[in-house]
Amino acid sequence: MMMKKKQDGEQTRGGVVLVPFPSQGRINPMLQLGTILYSQGFSITVVHPQFNCPDPSTHPHFTFESIDDGIPEEDISSWNIWNIIWGLNDNCEKPLKEWLDRRSSKMPDHGHQWRITCVIYDDLMYFASAAASHLKLPSIVLRTNSFATFLARAAIPLIKPQKYMTGDPVPNLQSLRFKDLPVAKVGLTEDFLRLIPLMIDTRTTSAVIWNTIECLEKPFLTELQKQCQVPSFPIGPMHKFAPDSTSNLANADTGCITWLDKQTDNSVLYVSYGSQVCIDEEEATEMAFALANSEQPFLWVLRPGLVIGSKWNEFLPEGFTQSVGERGYIAKWAPQKQVLAHPAVGGFWSHCGWNSTLESASEGVPMICRPISGDQRVNARCASHVWAIGLQLDNELLNRKEMESAVRKLMVDEQGKEMRQMAKLFKEKIQVSITQGGSSYNSLNDLVNFISS
Repeated sequence: MMMKKKQDGEQTRGGVVLVPFPSQGRINPMLQLGTILYSQGFSITVVHPQFNCPDPSTHPHFTFESIDDGIPEEDISSWNIWNIIWGLNDNCEKPLKEWLDRRSSKMPDHGHQWRITCVIYDDLMYFASAAASHLKLPSIVLRTNSFATFLARAAIPLIKPQKYMTGDPVPNLQSLRFKDLPVAKVGLTEDFLRLIPLMIDTRTTSAVIWNTIECLEKPFLTELQKQCQVPSFPIGPMHKFAPDSTSNLANADTGCITWLDKQTDNSVLYVSYGSQVCIDEEEATEMAFALANSEQPFLWVLRPGLVIGSKWNEFLPEGFTQSVGERGYIAKWAPQKQVLAHPAVGGFWSHCGWNSTLESASEGVPMICRPISGDQRVNARCASHVWAIGLQLDNELLNRKEMESAVRKLMVDEQGKEMRQMAKLFKEKIQVSITQGGSSYNSLNDLVNFISS
C-alpha cells in the first residue's frame, strides 16, 4: 500500500515546497502528499500562514516555514472565509516570493540535495503559482475535492441564478441536479463567483494532483479530460498511502475506541459533521431525539462550536444522557480514520466533506448523507445515487421522524444491508487501486517521474 520508503542518508531527488490552505480538511491531504513524496526521496518544506499552522512534531522529517499572512484575529475567530481567502492571496504572495528567493540563493552549486523541484499548492492558495513563476519554478495544484466537484463548480458561472436550486439534471453531469451544485448556503455571492475562475484556472500550473480514485469517478473522468488540458494525477485516497500522516487541530478522544471495542460488529452508527460545519440548535435537538428513539448504538462527535449558540452540549434534551445510557458515546473529537476502520462501526452519519466521504468508502462503511453546503452536496449525491452507498437527507428542514427512519434503514433494514454490501465492494476496488498495478499506484509513480523530470 505504501510506496517504498526513503532510506536514511539516501540522496534526495530534490526539494518540494508545499503550500496548504490553513483548514483541517485541506492541511491533512497536503501533509499526506508530503509524506508520500518524502517516501519517494524528495525533501519536503511546508510553507504555511501563521494561523492554524500544522504541528511540526508530527512530521519531524519535514521543514516548516511560517510566512506573514496579515489576517486579522476577528476574521480567524469568526472563520470569515471570504476575508481569509482574499487576505491570504493578497498578503502571502510577496513573503512567499521572498522566501523562495532566499532559499534559492542558499543552493550550493554542487548540491542536488537543495534544489527546489516544484511548488505544490492548494487550489485556494493560487497566489503560490505566481510566486513560483517569479523564479521560473514549476507549480502543481492539489485539488482536495473530487472530479465531480470540479466539473460542477466549473458549470456554476454558466447557470442562470433561478435554476440552481431546482431538481433538474445538469447538462453533461446527468447524475447531478442543479440543487447539488457546490454552492454556499448563502447562495451565489459575488465573492463566490469571483473565486470560481481563480480556483479552476490551470493556465499557470504544470499539472493537477487529485485526491480521488478512478474507480469511484469513472462517470466524470471523460468529461474532466475534456476540460483539463494539463497532466492529471488521481492518487487517492492519499490517507491510505500515508496512514500515519495527519495534523489534528483538536485533541481526539481515544476513549471512544475503548467503548467501540465493547460493541458488536456493524452495530454502531458514527455521527460526525467534521471540523467546520455548523448547524442550528433545532436540527441538533432533532438529531438527539432521532438517535435516542432509534435504539441503535451511536458514537456522536459533538465538536465545541458545532451547534450555533451552544458552547458544547447544552442543547441536549433533558434526560437525554440518562435515556441512552451506555448505548451512546459523545466525544468532542474522534480519531475518525481509526473509528471508521473499527469492525463495530456499521454506518456513518456525515456532512459528506470529501475527506470523510473518501475515508468512509475506503473502509466499506455506508452513509447517511446530510450535506450542508458546497462540495458536500456533490459528494452526498454521488454516495447516494451514483455509488449507492448512502441515504441522502434531502429536505432543508428535517424532523426527528425522518432522521430516525434513516438511521433504522441504514442500521437495521434490508436497504442498509444492501448498501453495506455495495460499500464493501468499493472498499475492495479502492484497495486494488492503491496496490501495485492499480490505477492510483500507477498514477503516483507517474507523478513522481513527472516531478523528477
